[in-house]
Amino acid sequence: MYIVIYIVVSLIILVLILTLIAPKTYDVSRSVEIAKPKNEVFTYLRSLKNMDEWSPWAKKDPDMEKKFTGIDGEVGSQSYWNGNKEVGEGEQEIKKIVDGERIESELRFLKPFKSTSDCYMKVEDLGEEKTKVIWGFSGKNNFPMNIMTLFKSMDSMVGPDFEEGMSSLKRILEE
Repeated sequence: MYIVIYIVVSLIILVLILTLIAPKTYDVSRSVEIAKPKNEVFTYLRSLKNMDEWSPWAKKDPDMEKKFTGIDGEVGSQSYWNGNKEVGEGEQEIKKIVDGERIESELRFLKPFKSTSDCYMKVEDLGEEKTKVIWGFSGKNNFPMNIMTLFKSMDSMVGPDFEEGMSSLKRILEE
């Protein structure tokens, strides 16, 4: 009996210690250079519907349910998705647009875990009709995700998807 209590108490203490030392936040971003003028790239990026053309998650479930509300490319517009286990369920809402510079969105994941993240697309003029696009997202690691990030970082989990998305975006815009 005492052994069982000892094991349970030890496990609880271990989880508490892991929770204390686990990363509390994450910030993942990737960038790409695109051989197109900044204004053309920015106009394309502000559309949530265009995101389906280059998003790595749209490729993981081409049959996912999608809904759009609001005026696409304007503050307040939203996309909703419900897909397979790889993409889950959630929504993205454009919260702020700094015209020609930055688009800020809120990602609300509903399944498999509820969480909220801030997402952004930023463009920088590199001259000679070249544009740098930076795509990133950040947020708080909630339990139990924070413990999972001790063993595999958020960057290693979603970074390859961001790289694939940036590669697709470059290919589409340069065609």
